[in-house]
Amino acid sequence: MEKNLAPHETMETHEIINFKTVCLLRSKLMQGICFDNDLKRLMEKDVQQSIKDINELLSFYKQSQLLQ
Repeated sequence: MEKNLAPHETMETHEIINFKTVCLLRSKLMQGICFDNDLKRLMEKDVQQSIKDINELLSFYKQSQLLQ
């Protein structure tokens, strides 16, 4: 049985993907102006986790009724 997202779930997933993308971009950009190596490592960890999260959310987003 294939599960599809309802329209409101699609919009919520879309909003979360947008938010995670902005967070990812901000962490990536801030790494370039940060001089603290510990903070840079923490931001890189955040970037890697955000990429995983976005990919997982995209798999849900592709199940949307609106995209079919």
